[in-house]
Amino acid sequence: MTGELTQSVIKRIVRQVGLECAAQGQTLPETLVAFMVKAVVLDPRNDFNMDQIFTENDMQELTQLCVTRLLDTTSPSLSTIKMQVYFDMNYANRDDLLSEQERVLEGKLAPVVRAITEAGLGAQEERENRYQKIVTYVLLRSGLGSPTDIEAVREVTAALQSVFPQTEMITFISLSKKDKEQQLKDLAMLVTGIRLYNKQCQKGGSSIDDLPAFLNEAIPSATQTVDERLNSCQLLAHRYTALLESKQEDPHRYSQHSTFKLKEALFNARQYEGFLRILLSDAITNAREVESLGVQFEATMRVLKNTVQDKTSIESKDVFPLFMELSKLWTGFQDAKLLLSFLTNMTENLQQFSEIQAQLFPEEILTSLLEGVTVKSDEERIKETMGTRVNVSDFKNQEWLFPETTDDFDELLIQYHRFCAHSIGVKGLTLVGNPAIGVLKHKEKCYVFSSKEAAYIFAQDPDKFIQLNVEKAKEYPELIQLLELHHQFEYLVPHAQTRNANKCLTKPPPKRDSGTQTDTHILPPTIVRSYEWNEWELRRKAIKLANLRRKLTHAMQTDLSHMRRENFTQVYLPKDVSTQTKRDNSSNVPKPQIFLKGLRGGSSPTTHMVAVDLTRPLDET
Repeated sequence: MTGELTQSVIKRIVRQVGLECAAQGQTLPETLVAFMVKAVVLDPRNDFNMDQIFTENDMQELTQLCVTRLLDTTSPSLSTIKMQVYFDMNYANRDDLLSEQERVLEGKLAPVVRAITEAGLGAQEERENRYQKIVTYVLLRSGLGSPTDIEAVREVTAALQSVFPQTEMITFISLSKKDKEQQLKDLAMLVTGIRLYNKQCQKGGSSIDDLPAFLNEAIPSATQTVDERLNSCQLLAHRYTALLESKQEDPHRYSQHSTFKLKEALFNARQYEGFLRILLSDAITNAREVESLGVQFEATMRVLKNTVQDKTSIESKDVFPLFMELSKLWTGFQDAKLLLSFLTNMTENLQQFSEIQAQLFPEEILTSLLEGVTVKSDEERIKETMGTRVNVSDFKNQEWLFPETTDDFDELLIQYHRFCAHSIGVKGLTLVGNPAIGVLKHKEKCYVFSSKEAAYIFAQDPDKFIQLNVEKAKEYPELIQLLELHHQFEYLVPHAQTRNANKCLTKPPPKRDSGTQTDTHILPPTIVRSYEWNEWELRRKAIKLANLRRKLTHAMQTDLSHMRRENFTQVYLPKDVSTQTKRDNSSNVPKPQIFLKGLRGGSSPTTHMVAVDLTRPLDET
């Protein structure tokens, strides 16, 4: 049966199973139905062969089996699979959760940003309306109040006018779209920092919640809830394990049905424990992050108070970075609150998938079954085997790893979620492995064991026991994700191409309507006015730059080149140039007329000379 035909048949069965379950009042996710169809096909007890063509009877039988298992309200296995599907489709780590939140926020702000950045200069009234939109953007961006809260709007407007008065709107409008968006973000952070400072000084901020105090109280409470539920499910897993071990010692103590249900309940408890450990780790990380943010927030606020004090005017370069830092730290508190809410919801929603245990094995029945049975915790089992370890000399062709001989021993990727590789397939139990006994490295994969005897048995023929574990997972499909065996089942799963490499279950491909719009000119114009495409124009400019008019052009011809090519020279011809350095000019002034009397002498021996000035005055000329 070809892969395409198999895929089409499986899809058809998935649709049919989903319709029949919906007809009986159970609307189930397509992912859950698809996984159950694969689980029923893989179960060797159902005798389905993926290499043969499915007849109509086969498809009807497969459909009926899937519907029966999906509607079985007393099956811990179904509850475990539902738990795995729910966690796989809803859990997100911190980075993914925050990036998704940022994407949603940007989507909500997009219409406001578009209205602010795309409009032209406009009249005075239009600029005032746009300024009010900036106030709305700052409120929505910061998450500190609602645009319908008059007090919050008044605070934001006052803070915004202190750093961005309306007179700067003309300059803002002249910016490019990208610069406008960046300035909007900066303004939102500045205003948020100013409002936080005013709240600390008791000068406003009535709509701002005390997030640090809330988180310091809520996170320990949420962490304690997760920890209590983790301890509870661990105790159940220890009890179920003890009962199943006593069953192997006394096969007639319990019925086959109760043993099968006990194993399903054990796997349910172990899976619930695994998910709670992930949530607890995230909660602890979140608590540490909040503690660090609180210290930084107090230190920044202290520096800001010392900088501002009672000064009437302060340079922006001194306080703006501090306001921005306050805003960033407050955003960290908001992210921590979002993560706390997410973890709380995940914890509450996972609880429903473990309630089946209390229905099948109430406390009274479980207590009666445990009479005379010793219940050991995982820590006690590890402590019992701490003194034993594998003797490497007993194995010639096997590689064993130990803490003192292996770098980054704690970072080794252990198979089967660190459960004993021998007890899964042989006993059907999830016993915690002890790496101190020795870690077997077989075909580049590492395995741990619950005892030295189990390690020796497994090391004799690892491939045999690995296959036993695979067969056990076919009987209990919830083990595929619990033991991280999904990679070994990809060749049997027709929808393997739709599975994410980091996911264990198949998710339906996401589909949604989307649209994009490209701005006409995202970047500012980069026209080079001095560009010339004409080669001759470029030559002309080159000659001009070289200033050849002040140079002499020389030409030479040698004997070797004589009569072989034509040589030309070009010089600039002399130009007729004239200069004027002098000019004639005249002025009308009186001519001096001075007469001397007595130059000829007289009868007297002494000469008496008299000078007579007959020159006309200037005003008479």
